[in-house]
Amino acid sequence: MDHFFRRKRGGLLKSLISLSLVFASFLMIHKLKLSEKDAAKHTRDASWCGSECFSFKKGGVKTSWWREESPVPGNELNSQRVSNGTPASWDAQVLNCSEDASVKNQDWFRRLDPRFHQFVLHRHCRYFPMLINHPEKCADGEVHLLMVIKSVIEQHDRREAVRKTWGKELTADGKKIRTLFLLGTPTTGKDTKNLQKLIEYEDLIYKDILQWDFMDTFFNLTLKEVNFLKWFDIYCPGVQFIFKGDDDVFVNTHNLLELIGFKVDDRKEANLFVGDTISKAIPIRNRQSKYFIPKELYDKPYPPYVGGGGFLMSSQLARKLYVTSEDLELYPIDDVFLGMCLKKLNVAPEMHPGFRTFGITRHRVSPMNREPCFYKDLIVVHKLNAQELLRMWSVVNNKELVCALRTSI
Repeated sequence: MDHFFRRKRGGLLKSLISLSLVFASFLMIHKLKLSEKDAAKHTRDASWCGSECFSFKKGGVKTSWWREESPVPGNELNSQRVSNGTPASWDAQVLNCSEDASVKNQDWFRRLDPRFHQFVLHRHCRYFPMLINHPEKCADGEVHLLMVIKSVIEQHDRREAVRKTWGKELTADGKKIRTLFLLGTPTTGKDTKNLQKLIEYEDLIYKDILQWDFMDTFFNLTLKEVNFLKWFDIYCPGVQFIFKGDDDVFVNTHNLLELIGFKVDDRKEANLFVGDTISKAIPIRNRQSKYFIPKELYDKPYPPYVGGGGFLMSSQLARKLYVTSEDLELYPIDDVFLGMCLKKLNVAPEMHPGFRTFGITRHRVSPMNREPCFYKDLIVVHKLNAQELLRMWSVVNNKELVCALRTSI
């Protein structure tokens, strides 16, 4: 719908990783083509409808954020539901959503900034077909903590760094930790077919990617929230806690597990939603900001919400959020949308000083942001590239690291 915000990435290591993966993808494309049917069975549902089903054709309705639409309105949300209202499996199998033309006749829409038109015309489109699914991820016994990371196809270096550090799947003190990356499809103008083959190859290796058939743009981050909540409600009955964050954060897994343990001991886990809480915020009216919201779209203060860089919630609350989210209009800023859902549930997000979604200081150039002893004591620190994450993880987990203790007299 709108331009997806991307930070500049550079460095020799990234270039080498990128070239290596691209080269590997070309070697694998021929093999994948020959075994495409078998691979599809492994990585997708049997009823998967790939990008060819939605290729642009003359006369079709095009949008800037997903593929061609079917002329039939609706999106098949009510099929195959079980007694508790939850689908037995992922039921959004056909991209089948037309724009809401009635909105065009309203005065506020005519005044609305054009960059929000496609979002408003299609915000009733909520659930999308899955291109890559792993229903087995939560099925191997109870999962104590599910690490869920928002990413895009091109950020394979960040995913690799996360897998080697805080997102590594393991069992700690008998508690299983599993990891998933949430992806959409490449934005218009990208080398879509080769990028898709590359991500399928990556998933064949790691088996940790969920991908939906909508474009990865800034406004579509809210689609990742609601599609994941629905997916979680279907496939993860035994998971106890969810950490949800970006692929450019540092997470101290040990401290995160300790926080969970404290909440369980205090019996405060039922409505747990903790992070870097933002209160009394108002919509940004600066048109140059990526968070710009026109008055026509929203004209009141935001409810309390947590920074989307990283937060922790219980599975009980995640299921409540799924149900509540279905009754709310989608909002183009994903973490604010979750705040709206929390407000409707009458749940206040908890502020915790260990979550630093703006970095240790708000000034990225501050030397404090490179001090490993801060990372050792915190839970989440935002804004690290892949090389910084790998380096900081190595230093923080070095047993020879000695940090001064705070004392008071």
